[in-house]
Amino acid sequence: MISRYIEKFIRYLEIEKNYSGHTILNYRLDLEGFKDFLKDAPIEGVDYLCLRRYLARLKEENLASRSIARKLSALRSFFKFLTREGFLKVNPALSLYSPKIDKHLPQFLTEDEVGRLIEAPTSKDERSLRDKAILETFYSTGIRISELVGLNTQDIDFIGGVIKVMGKGKKERLVPIGEHAITAIRDYLDKRKNKSEILFLNKNGNRITDRGVRDVVKKYIRLTSIKQGVSAHTLRHSFATHLLNRGADLRSVQELLGHANLSTTQIYTHLTTERLKSVYDKAHPRA
Repeated sequence: MISRYIEKFIRYLEIEKNYSGHTILNYRLDLEGFKDFLKDAPIEGVDYLCLRRYLARLKEENLASRSIARKLSALRSFFKFLTREGFLKVNPALSLYSPKIDKHLPQFLTEDEVGRLIEAPTSKDERSLRDKAILETFYSTGIRISELVGLNTQDIDFIGGVIKVMGKGKKERLVPIGEHAITAIRDYLDKRKNKSEILFLNKNGNRITDRGVRDVVKKYIRLTSIKQGVSAHTLRHSFATHLLNRGADLRSVQELLGHANLSTTQIYTHLTTERLKSVYDKAHPRA
């Protein structure tokens, strides 16, 4: 049965690849979906045509190209593992290509909009000070939501101005953090009664969740009436875009964002190019 092969593969991702729980859950869901498609057919009977039929089924379900590409990527990794470990003689996914994904430029805020958002929490109670510290830290460091949620107080070097972040694949990296964010974190910790080692707490005194952080950002987006469609991740996009606009080189921004490949960071050059074209069109007399 395919189920036991899926479990072997999941253990491999956990132990040898050291993938995060979130990534492993996505792999499991994608492979369970393929198992449902196979019904009771043996894994040894899967060939290229079978995978093409599965691809056709996904397209019939009107899934987005990005979702289909992720599911096919999971299958390629799965069959590569099975072939390497000797469970299959031939890899049926070798010639399987993902659909072309349209590159959507990530949305970002202007520097003025970010300023309004960060200054929105004006009260001096513990909750407002926490929210301000979250917003300041997000924009100051450009870290992911999961990375922010995972921060502990000992991860902050208040004197050196850096934080230790646990990124994708459980890889640690050091990220600079600005004085405004350091001050906001200090103000929050000084006000906080709970002396937990966790940096950002929810109302129950537990570690704030990804959902909780998103709710914080949504709250102040509404309060400041900033454009629709803005999310917590928008602050990460804004961080990268503003750095490039002010002359930072792409390789440095890649390091700061924790991207494994430079190509992932290069999408932000499209944003800066669009800005330059806009400036040109407005400023050049014969544009």
